[in-house]
Amino acid sequence: MTKTTEEQTTKQKRDESVLQQYYFRTLMCFATGGTLAAMMDWKALDWLYLGAIVFLLLYAYGAYVFTSRQPEENIQKINRWLTYSDAALIGVVLNLISFSLLPCILFLAMIQFNALLNGGLRRWLEDNTALACGVGVSLLVHQPQLIFASDIQISAVSLIGIITYFLAYALYMHQRFHALKISNSKLLNEQKWHKIRAYKLSRYLAPAVWQAINQGRDETLQAERKKITVFFSDIKDFSQFSEEMESESLTELLNQYLTEMTKIVSHFGGTIDKFMGDGVMVLFGDSESKGVKEDCLRCLHMSIAMKKRMKSLQQEWWNQGIKRPLQIRMGINTGYCTVGTFGTSSHLDYTVLGTHVNLASRLESAASPDEILISHETWSLVKDSVLCRDKGEIKVKGFSAPVKVYEVAGLRKDLGRNQTYFEDRTEGFSMYLDLEKVRNYDKENVLAALKKAAEKLSDKIIV
Repeated sequence: MTKTTEEQTTKQKRDESVLQQYYFRTLMCFATGGTLAAMMDWKALDWLYLGAIVFLLLYAYGAYVFTSRQPEENIQKINRWLTYSDAALIGVVLNLISFSLLPCILFLAMIQFNALLNGGLRRWLEDNTALACGVGVSLLVHQPQLIFASDIQISAVSLIGIITYFLAYALYMHQRFHALKISNSKLLNEQKWHKIRAYKLSRYLAPAVWQAINQGRDETLQAERKKITVFFSDIKDFSQFSEEMESESLTELLNQYLTEMTKIVSHFGGTIDKFMGDGVMVLFGDSESKGVKEDCLRCLHMSIAMKKRMKSLQQEWWNQGIKRPLQIRMGINTGYCTVGTFGTSSHLDYTVLGTHVNLASRLESAASPDEILISHETWSLVKDSVLCRDKGEIKVKGFSAPVKVYEVAGLRKDLGRNQTYFEDRTEGFSMYLDLEKVRNYDKENVLAALKKAAEKLSDKIIV
């Protein structure tokens, strides 16, 4: 909605409020003026009564003109004071009609009804105070003669005026309730569509960003340093593969792959930073961190689960006629990164930056098909639970010094009797044994070395 439209809507509501007050004030003035006219002896005019009647008729229109010229911010305050004035005028009229019983009851009921309906107990006290003030001031200029039995003519005029007032108020309230019902129906419909749009929008934003915006915590998205685990993966030779497939089939295959990977990411509590074609970038520890080590372990569990799921997807795609096996490669690194919102006032992006992010990306590029490469920092956090092969040091683009890397073999608990890789380190001890790489002619030498080391360790008394 534009600013001009909002101003027009506000002005329209203001005018409707002012006009509504004018209509009911006019009915009140006609009821009180008619009661005074019925009370008057027209053969011997009483200028006090006549003046009061004229004033009442002019008062309603004068209040409308005055209110309609006031700025929006003053309307509520002015209406409140005019309500006090209405109650005070009714108090004056009650005095002038010598507190005739039935008119008094009717006008008092009208004041109580308006006060309780529009403002509750406080408004009731204020309006009745204004009524008492009106009676008190009028007593200074007119001493009433108390009438306990009402004249039928006065009572009839008052009754007709008050009944008309209540009927008009009832009709107005019916229209208001009907309009409110329609407005509520529209609001519920808008809320429904808002939820649908919000759900659709949430799929384009990171969970941390979506939760912060929904809860009004935008300031928490400011850039800060965190130690997180960064994961990268992509499909090897996907660009070449995409040239050999029709775009529709390629889109379906890629969406299936990303859907399966996203399910695994969600299961292990990762945050998808972005999709880059066939590439996926996932963060652990940027939101709802469970500790650096636990975040790192969850990332490794996720990558192993992805590798296993990819094997089953390869079989599905083979059955669908895709002969080229799609293989993923993954890189993982842990370190301090800058996490937060970056961009301009017109476009912002929540992401992570830093050297460790670049290293994770380089490890993914250096990995072989179906291989998970991790940095030394990541290995040091997961070595107790995850079996890794030391791959030595590799040259990485953008880094002057070689980087030590490890290949993830699997979870130690899952290897069991089929385990072919052994690795352990402690102060004064380091062991690396890969049975798949040991040659037959080296087997006896390895056994002899292990036996000799075990005997020496058993015989030595360590203080």
